[in-house]
Amino acid sequence: MQRKSGHVTLLDIAQACGYSVSTVSIVLSEAPLSQNVAASTRDRIRKMAIQLGYHPDAYARSLRRRRSQTIAVLAYDLSDPFCIPIVHGIQAGLHPADYLPLLVDAQTQRKLFDSYLKMILERRAEGVIVIASWIFQETNLLEDVEKNQVPIVIVGRDLTHKKVSSLLVDNEAGGALAMRHLIELGHRNIAIVRGPEELFDTEPRWAGVQRAAAEAGAKVDSKLVFQLPNLMDSTSGFEGGLHFSKEMLASGRPFTAVLAFDDLTALGIVRGLTDAGLKVPADCSVVGFDDVLPAAVSTPGITTIRQPLKEMGLMASEWTLQAINSREHSKAPPVKVYKAPPELVVRMSTARRKPASRPTSRLSI
Repeated sequence: MQRKSGHVTLLDIAQACGYSVSTVSIVLSEAPLSQNVAASTRDRIRKMAIQLGYHPDAYARSLRRRRSQTIAVLAYDLSDPFCIPIVHGIQAGLHPADYLPLLVDAQTQRKLFDSYLKMILERRAEGVIVIASWIFQETNLLEDVEKNQVPIVIVGRDLTHKKVSSLLVDNEAGGALAMRHLIELGHRNIAIVRGPEELFDTEPRWAGVQRAAAEAGAKVDSKLVFQLPNLMDSTSGFEGGLHFSKEMLASGRPFTAVLAFDDLTALGIVRGLTDAGLKVPADCSVVGFDDVLPAAVSTPGITTIRQPLKEMGLMASEWTLQAINSREHSKAPPVKVYKAPPELVVRMSTARRKPASRPTSRLSI
Protein backbone atom coordinates (compact mmCIF):
# COMPACT_ATOMS: atom_id res chain seq x y z
CA MET A 1 0.00 0.00 0.00
CA GLN A 2 1.32 3.44 -0.97
CA ARG A 3 1.58 5.77 2.02
CA LYS A 4 0.49 9.39 1.67
CA SER A 5 3.52 10.41 3.70
CA GLY A 6 7.05 9.21 3.06
CA HIS A 7 7.46 8.52 6.78
CA VAL A 8 6.44 5.29 8.50
CA THR A 9 3.64 6.05 10.98
CA LEU A 10 2.08 4.29 13.96
CA LEU A 11 -0.88 3.48 11.71
CA ASP A 12 1.43 1.66 9.27
CA ILE A 13 2.80 -0.50 12.10
CA ALA A 14 -0.68 -1.14 13.52
CA GLN A 15 -1.98 -2.31 10.14
CA ALA A 16 1.06 -4.55 9.60
CA CYS A 17 0.73 -6.13 13.07
CA GLY A 18 -3.03 -6.27 13.36
CA TYR A 19 -3.15 -4.26 16.58
CA SER A 20 -4.74 -0.93 17.38
CA VAL A 21 -2.82 2.33 16.97
CA SER A 22 -3.20 3.02 20.69
CA THR A 23 -1.58 -0.30 21.59
CA VAL A 24 1.32 0.34 19.21
CA SER A 25 1.75 3.84 20.60
CA ILE A 26 1.77 2.63 24.21
CA VAL A 27 4.42 0.00 23.43
CA LEU A 28 6.74 2.16 21.32
CA SER A 29 6.55 5.09 23.71
CA GLU A 30 7.36 2.72 26.60
CA ALA A 31 4.51 4.22 28.59
CA PRO A 32 3.74 2.66 32.01
CA LEU A 33 0.66 0.98 30.51
CA SER A 34 2.94 -1.01 28.18
CA GLN A 35 3.56 -3.40 31.08
CA ASN A 36 -0.07 -4.50 30.72
CA VAL A 37 0.58 -5.62 27.13
CA ALA A 38 1.68 -9.21 26.63
CA ALA A 39 5.42 -9.64 26.16
CA SER A 40 4.91 -11.44 22.83
CA THR A 41 2.79 -8.54 21.56
CA ARG A 42 5.38 -5.98 22.62
CA ASP A 43 8.10 -7.98 20.92
CA ARG A 44 6.13 -8.29 17.69
CA ILE A 45 5.34 -4.56 17.58
CA ARG A 46 8.97 -3.58 18.17
CA LYS A 47 10.26 -5.98 15.53
CA MET A 48 7.75 -4.66 13.00
CA ALA A 49 8.78 -1.08 13.80
CA ILE A 50 12.41 -1.98 13.10
CA GLN A 51 11.48 -3.87 9.93
CA LEU A 52 9.50 -0.92 8.54
CA GLY A 53 12.15 1.64 9.57
CA TYR A 54 9.95 3.55 12.01
CA HIS A 55 11.27 6.61 13.87
CA PRO A 56 9.22 8.62 16.38
CA ASP A 57 7.71 11.87 15.10
CA ALA A 58 9.74 14.47 16.97
CA TYR A 59 7.65 17.29 15.51
CA ALA A 60 4.39 15.85 16.86
CA ARG A 61 6.02 15.16 20.19
CA SER A 62 7.28 18.75 20.39
CA LEU A 63 3.76 20.05 19.75
CA ARG A 64 2.40 17.96 22.61
CA ARG A 65 5.14 19.05 24.97
CA ARG A 66 5.35 22.62 23.62
CA ARG A 67 9.08 22.04 23.24
CA SER A 68 11.03 22.21 19.97
CA GLN A 69 14.24 20.61 21.32
CA THR A 70 16.20 22.88 18.98
CA ILE A 71 18.85 25.50 19.64
CA ALA A 72 19.43 28.00 16.85
CA VAL A 73 23.09 28.65 16.00
CA LEU A 74 23.41 31.84 13.98
CA ALA A 75 26.88 32.31 12.47
CA TYR A 76 28.01 35.46 10.73
CA ASP A 77 29.98 33.56 8.05
CA LEU A 78 30.45 29.80 8.00
CA SER A 79 33.12 30.08 5.31
CA ASP A 80 35.34 31.72 7.94
CA PRO A 81 37.48 29.00 9.58
CA PHE A 82 37.02 30.85 12.89
CA CYS A 83 33.41 29.63 13.08
CA ILE A 84 33.90 25.90 12.51
CA PRO A 85 35.58 24.91 15.82
CA ILE A 86 32.95 26.90 17.73
CA VAL A 87 30.17 25.03 15.92
CA HIS A 88 31.87 21.71 16.73
CA GLY A 89 31.95 22.66 20.41
CA ILE A 90 28.26 23.64 20.36
CA GLN A 91 27.31 20.33 18.74
CA ALA A 92 29.34 18.40 21.30
CA GLY A 93 27.47 20.15 24.11
CA LEU A 94 23.96 19.81 22.69
CA HIS A 95 24.04 16.21 21.46
CA PRO A 96 24.06 14.48 24.88
CA ALA A 97 21.06 16.61 25.90
CA ASP A 98 19.10 15.53 22.79
CA TYR A 99 18.97 19.06 21.42
CA LEU A 100 19.30 19.64 17.69
CA PRO A 101 21.40 22.63 16.58
CA LEU A 102 19.63 24.61 13.86
CA LEU A 103 22.60 26.09 12.01
CA VAL A 104 22.15 29.18 9.81
CA ASP A 105 24.70 31.35 8.01
CA ALA A 106 24.21 35.12 7.78
CA GLN A 107 27.03 35.44 5.21
CA THR A 108 28.10 38.76 6.81
CA GLN A 109 24.84 40.36 5.60
CA ARG A 110 22.88 42.45 8.10
CA LYS A 111 19.52 41.94 6.39
CA LEU A 112 20.06 38.18 6.20
CA PHE A 113 21.06 38.13 9.86
CA ASP A 114 17.86 39.93 10.91
CA SER A 115 15.72 37.73 8.66
CA TYR A 116 17.15 34.54 10.13
CA LEU A 117 16.69 35.81 13.67
CA LYS A 118 13.01 36.47 12.96
CA MET A 119 12.61 32.96 11.49
CA ILE A 120 14.30 31.47 14.54
CA LEU A 121 11.74 33.13 16.83
CA GLU A 122 8.86 32.05 14.59
CA ARG A 123 10.02 28.42 14.71
CA ARG A 124 10.13 28.50 18.51
CA ALA A 125 13.78 27.65 19.00
CA GLU A 126 14.33 27.20 22.72
CA GLY A 127 17.60 29.09 22.71
CA VAL A 128 19.88 31.08 20.43
CA ILE A 129 23.67 31.00 20.17
CA VAL A 130 25.19 33.72 18.02
CA ILE A 131 28.73 33.49 16.67
CA ALA A 132 29.04 37.23 16.46
CA SER A 133 30.74 39.95 14.45
CA TRP A 134 30.17 43.60 13.74
CA ILE A 135 26.88 42.90 11.92
CA PHE A 136 25.24 41.95 15.19
CA GLN A 137 25.85 45.20 17.04
CA GLU A 138 23.20 47.28 15.31
CA THR A 139 20.31 44.83 15.29
CA ASN A 140 17.23 45.78 17.30
CA LEU A 141 15.89 42.23 17.39
CA LEU A 142 17.57 41.59 20.73
CA GLU A 143 14.54 43.17 22.34
CA ASP A 144 12.25 40.68 20.57
CA VAL A 145 14.42 37.80 21.78
CA GLU A 146 14.27 39.12 25.33
CA LYS A 147 10.48 39.67 25.19
CA ASN A 148 9.97 36.06 24.11
CA GLN A 149 12.17 34.91 27.01
CA VAL A 150 14.44 32.97 24.67
CA PRO A 151 17.88 32.46 26.22
CA ILE A 152 20.64 33.90 24.04
CA VAL A 153 24.41 33.54 24.28
CA ILE A 154 26.98 35.46 22.23
CA VAL A 155 30.35 33.96 21.26
CA GLY A 156 32.98 36.49 20.23
CA ARG A 157 31.55 39.69 21.75
CA ASP A 158 30.72 41.22 25.10
CA LEU A 159 27.06 42.23 25.19
CA THR A 160 26.52 41.90 28.91
CA HIS A 161 25.53 45.58 28.95
CA LYS A 162 22.47 44.44 26.97
CA LYS A 163 21.86 41.60 29.42
CA VAL A 164 23.21 38.96 27.03
CA SER A 165 25.58 36.26 28.31
CA SER A 166 28.86 36.59 26.45
CA LEU A 167 31.88 34.40 25.71
CA LEU A 168 35.03 35.81 24.18
CA VAL A 169 38.79 35.70 24.38
CA ASP A 170 40.70 38.29 26.38
CA ASN A 171 41.67 40.30 23.31
CA GLU A 172 43.82 42.84 25.11
CA ALA A 173 45.87 40.10 26.77
CA GLY A 174 46.19 38.36 23.40
CA GLY A 175 47.45 41.49 21.66
CA ALA A 176 50.01 42.02 24.41
CA LEU A 177 51.09 38.38 24.22
CA ALA A 178 51.73 38.62 20.47
CA MET A 179 53.69 41.86 20.73
CA ARG A 180 55.70 40.62 23.69
CA HIS A 181 56.70 37.48 21.77
CA LEU A 182 58.18 39.51 18.92
CA ILE A 183 59.96 41.88 21.28
CA GLU A 184 61.49 38.96 23.19
CA LEU A 185 62.84 37.67 19.88
CA GLY A 186 64.70 40.95 19.49
CA HIS A 187 62.36 42.68 17.06
CA ARG A 188 61.88 46.42 17.46
CA ASN A 189 60.79 47.54 14.00
CA ILE A 190 57.39 45.83 13.89
CA ALA A 191 54.70 46.48 11.31
CA ILE A 192 51.14 46.07 12.57
CA VAL A 193 47.91 45.35 10.72
CA ARG A 194 44.93 46.32 12.83
CA GLY A 195 41.46 44.84 12.41
CA PRO A 196 38.49 46.56 10.78
CA GLU A 197 37.21 49.62 12.58
CA GLU A 198 33.73 48.14 13.14
CA LEU A 199 34.96 44.85 14.53
CA PHE A 200 34.71 44.49 18.29
CA ASP A 201 38.09 42.76 18.67
CA THR A 202 40.12 45.52 17.02
CA GLU A 203 40.47 48.10 19.81
CA PRO A 204 41.27 45.76 22.73
CA ARG A 205 43.90 43.89 20.69
CA TRP A 206 45.45 47.21 19.66
CA ALA A 207 45.42 48.36 23.30
CA GLY A 208 47.29 45.19 24.27
CA VAL A 209 49.88 45.74 21.54
CA GLN A 210 50.50 49.30 22.68
CA ARG A 211 50.73 48.27 26.32
CA ALA A 212 53.33 45.58 25.62
CA ALA A 213 55.35 47.99 23.48
CA ALA A 214 55.29 50.66 26.21
CA GLU A 215 56.34 48.15 28.88
CA ALA A 216 59.35 47.15 26.76
CA GLY A 217 60.25 50.72 25.85
CA ALA A 218 59.64 49.92 22.16
CA LYS A 219 58.25 52.59 19.85
CA VAL A 220 55.50 51.77 17.36
CA ASP A 221 56.15 53.40 13.98
CA SER A 222 52.83 54.97 12.98
CA LYS A 223 53.82 54.69 9.30
CA LEU A 224 53.97 50.92 9.73
CA VAL A 225 50.48 50.66 11.24
CA PHE A 226 47.76 49.64 8.79
CA GLN A 227 44.06 48.96 9.22
CA LEU A 228 41.94 46.39 7.42
CA PRO A 229 38.77 47.69 5.77
CA ASN A 230 35.44 46.39 7.03
CA LEU A 231 35.26 42.71 6.17
CA MET A 232 32.95 41.75 3.34
CA ASP A 233 33.70 38.01 3.35
CA SER A 234 36.13 35.47 4.82
CA THR A 235 38.80 36.19 2.18
CA SER A 236 38.98 39.91 3.00
CA GLY A 237 41.58 39.39 5.70
CA PHE A 238 43.86 37.41 3.38
CA GLU A 239 43.51 39.98 0.60
CA GLY A 240 44.17 42.76 3.09
CA GLY A 241 47.35 41.09 4.32
CA LEU A 242 48.54 40.62 0.76
CA HIS A 243 47.83 44.26 -0.05
CA PHE A 244 49.47 45.70 3.07
CA SER A 245 52.60 43.57 2.68
CA LYS A 246 53.20 45.44 -0.58
CA GLU A 247 52.59 48.79 1.13
CA MET A 248 55.05 47.90 3.90
CA LEU A 249 57.77 47.12 1.42
CA ALA A 250 57.00 50.11 -0.78
CA SER A 251 57.23 52.46 2.21
CA GLY A 252 60.95 51.92 2.56
CA ARG A 253 60.56 51.85 6.35
CA PRO A 254 62.68 49.16 8.03
CA PHE A 255 60.81 46.29 9.68
CA THR A 256 61.76 42.79 10.75
CA ALA A 257 58.39 41.49 11.93
CA VAL A 258 54.69 41.86 11.24
CA LEU A 259 51.89 41.47 13.79
CA ALA A 260 48.68 40.63 11.93
CA PHE A 261 45.13 41.06 13.22
CA ASP A 262 44.26 37.40 12.58
CA ASP A 263 45.60 34.25 10.95
CA LEU A 264 44.08 34.83 7.51
CA THR A 265 45.66 38.28 7.42
CA ALA A 266 48.98 36.73 8.49
CA LEU A 267 48.72 34.20 5.65
CA GLY A 268 48.16 37.06 3.20
CA ILE A 269 51.24 38.84 4.53
CA VAL A 270 53.35 35.70 4.18
CA ARG A 271 52.18 35.35 0.59
CA GLY A 272 53.02 38.98 -0.18
CA LEU A 273 56.46 38.81 1.38
CA THR A 274 57.21 35.54 -0.39
CA ASP A 275 56.10 36.98 -3.73
CA ALA A 276 58.56 39.83 -3.12
CA GLY A 277 61.43 37.37 -2.69
CA LEU A 278 61.61 37.51 1.10
CA LYS A 279 61.69 34.48 3.37
CA VAL A 280 59.55 33.99 6.47
CA PRO A 281 60.94 33.93 9.14
CA ALA A 282 64.55 34.39 7.92
CA ASP A 283 63.88 37.91 6.60
CA CYS A 284 60.71 38.73 8.51
CA SER A 285 58.73 37.13 11.32
CA VAL A 286 54.93 37.03 11.16
CA VAL A 287 52.39 36.51 13.99
CA GLY A 288 48.64 35.88 13.60
CA PHE A 289 45.71 35.54 15.96
CA ASP A 290 42.97 32.88 16.48
CA ASP A 291 44.79 29.58 15.69
CA VAL A 292 42.44 28.44 12.94
CA LEU A 293 43.25 25.30 10.96
CA PRO A 294 44.92 27.02 7.95
CA ALA A 295 47.49 28.56 10.30
CA ALA A 296 48.56 25.12 11.49
CA VAL A 297 48.79 23.41 8.09
CA SER A 298 50.37 26.22 6.05
CA THR A 299 54.05 26.43 5.16
CA PRO A 300 55.47 27.93 7.22
CA GLY A 301 53.11 27.21 10.08
CA ILE A 302 51.88 30.49 11.56
CA THR A 303 52.85 31.50 15.08
CA THR A 304 49.60 32.70 16.56
CA ILE A 305 47.53 33.55 19.61
CA ARG A 306 45.17 30.67 20.26
CA GLN A 307 41.53 31.22 21.13
CA PRO A 308 40.00 28.07 22.70
CA LEU A 309 37.27 28.12 20.05
CA LYS A 310 35.85 24.62 20.52
CA GLU A 311 35.86 25.02 24.28
CA MET A 312 34.03 28.34 23.96
CA GLY A 313 31.38 26.67 21.77
CA LEU A 314 30.96 23.90 24.33
CA MET A 315 30.55 26.42 27.13
CA ALA A 316 28.00 28.37 25.05
CA SER A 317 25.85 25.25 24.69
CA GLU A 318 26.11 24.52 28.43
CA TRP A 319 25.08 28.06 29.33
CA THR A 320 22.12 27.90 26.94
CA LEU A 321 20.87 24.61 28.38
CA GLN A 322 21.26 25.98 31.91
CA ALA A 323 19.24 29.07 30.95
CA ILE A 324 16.48 26.92 29.45
CA ASN A 325 16.34 24.91 32.67
CA SER A 326 16.13 28.09 34.75
CA ARG A 327 13.29 29.39 32.60
CA GLU A 328 11.36 26.14 33.06
CA HIS A 329 11.59 26.67 36.79
CA SER A 330 10.42 30.30 36.42
CA LYS A 331 13.84 31.64 37.35
CA ALA A 332 15.61 34.41 35.50
CA PRO A 333 18.93 33.01 34.23
CA PRO A 334 21.95 35.05 35.35
CA VAL A 335 23.82 37.11 32.76
CA LYS A 336 27.32 35.70 32.50
CA VAL A 337 30.56 36.78 30.88
CA TYR A 338 33.71 34.74 30.36
CA LYS A 339 36.96 36.02 28.89
CA ALA A 340 39.02 33.02 27.86
CA PRO A 341 42.76 33.32 28.46
CA PRO A 342 44.72 33.46 25.18
CA GLU A 343 47.66 31.15 24.52
CA LEU A 344 50.79 31.75 22.45
CA VAL A 345 51.35 28.96 19.91
CA VAL A 346 54.85 29.18 18.46
CA ARG A 347 55.38 27.75 14.98
CA MET A 348 57.78 28.35 12.11
CA SER A 349 56.76 31.88 11.07
CA THR A 350 58.73 33.62 13.85
CA ALA A 351 62.43 33.56 14.68
CA ARG A 352 65.01 35.62 16.53
CA ARG A 353 65.93 38.79 14.69
CA LYS A 354 69.14 38.73 12.72
CA PRO A 355 71.24 41.89 13.11
CA ALA A 356 71.45 42.39 9.35
CA SER A 357 67.83 41.52 8.65
CA ARG A 358 66.05 44.50 7.16
CA PRO A 359 63.22 43.99 4.67
CA THR A 360 63.01 47.01 2.38
CA SER A 361 61.32 47.85 -0.90
CA ARG A 362 62.67 44.89 -2.87
CA LEU A 363 59.19 44.59 -4.34
CA SER A 364 58.88 45.80 -7.92
CA ILE A 365 55.94 48.19 -8.34
